[in-house]
Amino acid sequence: MLIVEKILWLLVLIGVMIMIHELGHFWAARFFDVKVEAFSFGFGPRLFGFRRGETDYRFSLILFGGYVKMAGEQATDENLDDPRSFMAKPRWQRLIIAFAGPFMNVVLAVGVLTGLFMVKYQKPSDADLQAVIGHVIPDSPAAKAGIQDGDRIVKLDGHANPTWEDVGLKEIASAYRPMYLTIERNGRRFDAIVTPTLNERLGFGYAGWDERGEVQLAEITPGYPAEKAGLQKGDVLISVDGQPIHSVYKFQEMTKNSGGHALDVAYSRNGVEHHSTIQPIFSKMEEPARWMIGVAPQQRLHLTTTRLSLPEALRESIRQNAKGAMLIGSFLKGVVQRRMSARTITGPIGIAQLAGEAAREGPWAFFMLMSMVSLNLAIFNLLPIPILDGGMILMLLVEMVMQRDLSLSAKEAVLKLGFVFILMIVAFVIYNDISKILPPG
Repeated sequence: MLIVEKILWLLVLIGVMIMIHELGHFWAARFFDVKVEAFSFGFGPRLFGFRRGETDYRFSLILFGGYVKMAGEQATDENLDDPRSFMAKPRWQRLIIAFAGPFMNVVLAVGVLTGLFMVKYQKPSDADLQAVIGHVIPDSPAAKAGIQDGDRIVKLDGHANPTWEDVGLKEIASAYRPMYLTIERNGRRFDAIVTPTLNERLGFGYAGWDERGEVQLAEITPGYPAEKAGLQKGDVLISVDGQPIHSVYKFQEMTKNSGGHALDVAYSRNGVEHHSTIQPIFSKMEEPARWMIGVAPQQRLHLTTTRLSLPEALRESIRQNAKGAMLIGSFLKGVVQRRMSARTITGPIGIAQLAGEAAREGPWAFFMLMSMVSLNLAIFNLLPIPILDGGMILMLLVEMVMQRDLSLSAKEAVLKLGFVFILMIVAFVIYNDISKILPPG
């Protein structure tokens, strides 16, 4: 039943984005008077639909995807002589039609966030934004650079007063690339260079530090020691074996290195301090196998909730989407340069899981996911891969520079290569999703 629920939410999530994407192509084609023969939600054989004017609006068998079929869209189509065919239009018009789909996904991403921020906008406190280090893992790149618990990063690559978000985004995109820091410690400032390594399991840069703040339990695994000891979701950790806990990393490190010895955990619930003795268990289901008590800790943020006006919400939405686009660009560049792993790419199975979880959390989480996935879809479609919109845009730009059409054989070869490449990507991301679900070993 849970699998069916995830699939349904995936169809809702993807369905909205595909409809918006294809509507972009459809509206642009109609604007330039291109004959649209079919508007399909899904691929494969037609299941049902209706015809309005010259366009067949249909649902097809494979519901993951969709397309707009324009007359004369391919160089091998029969109706190339039709003045309303796609290939009969000037190249600049065809380029706009190809770009309109990804553009509408960007509009959806910006529009969804704008609407959410007008209803509820949450901003962390200034203290939570400060880049103060809560814990440095021994032998990590940060430790080797001399970084210590309690240090504050006051400058990052020349930019003053970075937030932890700035530091985190830079870290994951900087495997094997130096991060130039200015550190403040006990009122004294000095420069340091941290060069993150590539975390093979996570697939991105890793420096080995964590931010300082309150650590809250986001999830409690049923049947594990933490639940049996009475810990609950939302509890705030105070100390473990008398050592104050200001870092997720430090808490995980103490649990993992417990050697099976019972832990004295102090925590706060509704402002009241409690103590529990918890006996860790050794789990071989994790990768790597380790001692654990069955909790998912996270940084507790002190959020201020407000509503933004339309202009403010639009500006903040554009800012966040621009930052997201730059992060995606940095990731793709890192993959090409072998500084980041393609294993972090999420395919349809992973998106289905995220969609199901977001739907259970509520409309806010689901629409946030929709905005994020829509932006990713726009950027993916703009990649210069034949068969994608970006591939068509690239070919049109090449033809505009050459001032002549590419040969039919060249176009067919490029499309075949693109089709094979897309199949390889699909197979890889599905394998990737399955490997993340299956237990190690």
